[in-house]
Amino acid sequence: PGNAGPGAALQAFSLFVQAREVSEGARWRCCRQAFEELAGIQRHVSMHHGAELRALGPAERRPAGSPGGGHGPGPGPGPEVCGALPDTSHIGHDQLTSKVGEVLLYYCYCEVKDPEKLCAWQKALCQHLHLTGKVRVASEGINGTVGGSKVATSLYIEVMLSQPLFKNILCQEDFKSSAGGAHCFPDLRVGVFKEIVPMGIDPKIVSYKETGIHLSPQEFHREVEQYLSQASQGQSDTILLDCRNFYESKIGQFQGCLAPDIRKFSYFPSYVDENLELFKDKRVLMYCTGGIRCERGSAYLRSKAVCREVYQLKGGIHKYLEEFPDGFYRGKLFVFDDRYAICSNEDIISACRYCGALWDQYKLCSSQHCRQLVLTCPSCCNKGLTACCPVCQEKELKVTSRASGKALKEECECTRKRPRVPIERVSQRRLDTGK
Repeated sequence: PGNAGPGAALQAFSLFVQAREVSEGARWRCCRQAFEELAGIQRHVSMHHGAELRALGPAERRPAGSPGGGHGPGPGPGPEVCGALPDTSHIGHDQLTSKVGEVLLYYCYCEVKDPEKLCAWQKALCQHLHLTGKVRVASEGINGTVGGSKVATSLYIEVMLSQPLFKNILCQEDFKSSAGGAHCFPDLRVGVFKEIVPMGIDPKIVSYKETGIHLSPQEFHREVEQYLSQASQGQSDTILLDCRNFYESKIGQFQGCLAPDIRKFSYFPSYVDENLELFKDKRVLMYCTGGIRCERGSAYLRSKAVCREVYQLKGGIHKYLEEFPDGFYRGKLFVFDDRYAICSNEDIISACRYCGALWDQYKLCSSQHCRQLVLTCPSCCNKGLTACCPVCQEKELKVTSRASGKALKEECECTRKRPRVPIERVSQRRLDTGK
């Protein structure tokens, strides 16, 4: 492909084909189609996967001076993407596809010259290693959550760390892991976006380069300890800010935090704008799941020039719980996959939506038109109370009876009653005590 020689083109084609599984009867499958003859495979790949093949072309074979050639940074920001895939010929298929595995969570902010090429390589890499999950690529970096066997995730980390684009930026400890596997996600989704975390603000206007001060889990733990001690005496000038969504903080949060009642991170900038007085002259300690939302969130807060200082938890709650499983974070940690939550302690801080019993296991609302999560205990589920609210429960029957199969826009009591951007109306006394 491209300017590469026939040997490079053949290698790229071979790697691409190997990344797809061969089904029973020696049929090669791709894009929900089955192919038996090499000619058909070549025609399909050239017509529909040219960009991915170009991404797999070995950068080191390009002559220096050509676009992306040589070992220098080349024109524009950042080094060229290396499209190499790891050799898995010595690894058994069962090892790569084992259901006993883990889920990796990571991000890397860096300048990406060719997001489309990085996207194509990521897709080919994940397919090659039988990983599922979600990967967002943008000119500002990469954000991924992938699941697979431990052999596959270990290889994935190794390849990511050897990628020239992430050299001296991404390191081993930037990968947060938890028990899981490929089964934690319905499929693999890799795409190019404007932001690697959707805050809704152009990265050129509010850059990750203007972020707050990073605190290690140990430093953050000491800060929270001091904050809680001072707050109990009504002397604190600090806000412990959870910048996640309400359904995340509902099942787990740091003691004494301020958890905004927002549905999406893209509402966070408006929340800050509407509550600027709240942050005036305050020290702000921010945290989120893995640290990525704090990168842009702290930058936005700093851009308002109202806070005295802005700090953020490096590695997020994920890294904090690795070192302090019984620390100041109580309850479950919400995750964006089919597990919904992972735990480090036995605390339950949330309740069933219907009966009020302690409960923190999320399920999707049973109404077809709604994608909200609901906390409903086994007892209430047995009574048929499986929707997020009475309006959805009623609509579920109507939608089912129509059986249109058409996806409807979410519209229910839950969203209608919740302000898009809440205004914090708390007394100074209450704010200072951290309650």
